[in-house]
Amino acid sequence: MTRVLHAEDAAVRNASVAATALIRDAIIEGRLEPGKRLKEDELARELGISRTPIREALRVLQSEDLVVATPNRGAVVRAHAAEELEDLYDLRALLEGHAARRAAERITDAQIEELRASCSRFAAVRPDDLAGLVRENLVFHNAILDIAGSARLASMAGKVIQLPLVYNSYRWYSPEQKRISARYHDRIVDALAAHDAEQAQLIMSEHVLAARDVLVPRASEAEAGGDS
Repeated sequence: MTRVLHAEDAAVRNASVAATALIRDAIIEGRLEPGKRLKEDELARELGISRTPIREALRVLQSEDLVVATPNRGAVVRAHAAEELEDLYDLRALLEGHAARRAAERITDAQIEELRASCSRFAAVRPDDLAGLVRENLVFHNAILDIAGSARLASMAGKVIQLPLVYNSYRWYSPEQKRISARYHDRIVDALAAHDAEQAQLIMSEHVLAARDVLVPRASEAEAGGDS
């Protein structure tokens, strides 16, 4: 009996991990929008699992600030005002700038090639492929956090990298803005390859703040009812 209980517990944990990843991806890629109510029974039916792992997945996502539990509504995708988003981007610029500085001091030739490959993939993604842009952008930024070699820094920065993506920021990018973003990636890798910590930090911070200047005004318009 003990073995069976352990096996059942493991199955629930595995289902919870899978559900967490699927719901997280749906939020980050904009398929579940800010303010969207997350009903346990609907998610369980859609994913073909019981409500128990769904409940655990929502708790994990709440700890990541992607989901918030509200009285009488249950769990909803977290929403932020434009002013809060601006603060998040300012914090992200500091954290990711610091990560780029650390990465410049640690990066290997193999890691440089991996980042250049990511740059090539990002440049090849169509501007209207929002999910593709989000995925490759996360690959690039998360790789630099990994190279920086600080689990605490990666944890702190991870939240402020994911949150702006909830707002589908790339849907407001013109082809030219997408090219500018790709160019920033190239310049960051060049600075990392030169082991120029100061330049890597500066360019990463500029990159993040440039993205802020695209998203925040549009979020402000949406708050005022000027964006459909």
